Amino acid sequence: MAPETFYLIVGSTLVAALAGIWIFLYSRKRRDDGEKAKYKMLDDDR
Repeated sequence: MAPETFYLIVGSTLVAALAGIWIFLYSRKRRDDGEKAKYKMLDDDR
């Protein structure tokens, strides 16, 4: 396998992994679940 092909495969894999992490961290469902928990804890303090 030529080095250029190897670097292309490794680079593409890293880009796909970073995109997956970004999508997971900034998904609306995950953010909404965190907000629910935050407001629930605030309501428990009252």
